[in-house]
Amino acid sequence: LIGGGVAFLTAAVLLVMFAFSQAVAYFYVPSDLSKAHLAPETRLRLGGLVKPGSWKRGNGMVESFEVTDTLSTVAVTYTGILPDLFREGQGVVAEGRLTAATPPVFEADTVLAKHDETYMPKDVADRLKEKGVSLGGQEVVK
Repeated sequence: LIGGGVAFLTAAVLLVMFAFSQAVAYFYVPSDLSKAHLAPETRLRLGGLVKPGSWKRGNGMVESFEVTDTLSTVAVTYTGILPDLFREGQGVVAEGRLTAATPPVFEADTVLAKHDETYMPKDVADRLKEKGVSLGGQEVVK
């Protein structure tokens, strides 16, 4: 009976660990992403600023834009409705997969935009500051 209980708990722990490993999405800014050698279809989060002049609406609900950290830029496509506060020159975090195309395109399934004029996610702000990007007096929420 004790051995069965231990085996059950071990199996449960292993299943939970497997589920968490499948749901992990690492965070990158464009210049880090260009240096990282990731396999296509790797799930990740991409953060930075929406490059001014890059936002284009396609057919239906297909949107395309570029995310930059001023050192490097990554093209992003998203099918869906972008957040109301999404705009060029503002902070954004997109979650999705990098395609095998050359140059790679980031296919986002989730796009998060800042919620007011003074907010930028802490991890995005920290990574941009590391790259020497001026945030223009934006407050960083901790």
